[in-house]
Amino acid sequence: MPRRHQPEKHPGGSHRQLRVAETVRHAIADILAQGQVHDPVLEGHLVTVPEVRMSADLKLATIYVMPLGGRDTADVIDALDRNRKFLRGEIARRVNLKFAPDIRFRVDERFDEAERIEKLLRTPAVQRDLAPDTDES
Repeated sequence: MPRRHQPEKHPGGSHRQLRVAETVRHAIADILAQGQVHDPVLEGHLVTVPEVRMSADLKLATIYVMPLGGRDTADVIDALDRNRKFLRGEIARRVNLKFAPDIRFRVDERFDEAERIEKLLRTPAVQRDLAPDTDES
C-alpha cells in the first residue's frame, strides 16, 4: 500500500491561513491609511501593520500593529479596541470569507527585539569575539 504524502508544515500556518492573513493585513492597513476610523488617537498617529496571524479555522485574526516612532502604543491599542466592531465590519466587506474573523490587536515587538539584538552585537565582548583572529599558526 503506498504511503500518503504528508504536506510539509509551514511556520505561519497553511497556505490558506497565510493568504487570508495577508489579505486581512492589506485591508486593515488600507482602512487605517485612509483615515476611515474616526478616533482622535488614531488620527494623531501613523500605524503600521507588519503582520496578521490567522487561527487555523480562520475565525480569529491577531493583528500586530506599531505606531510610527513606537510611542503611545497602549493608547493606540486601546483606540483600535474601541473601534473593533467598525474595523471588523470593514474587513468583512473587503475580504471574501464565509465568516468575518474576530479581531484582536497586539503590539508588534519585533522592532524592540531587533534593537535589543543590535545593542548586544555592539557590546565589547561580542565585538571581541567577532574580530578576525590575527594569531595564525
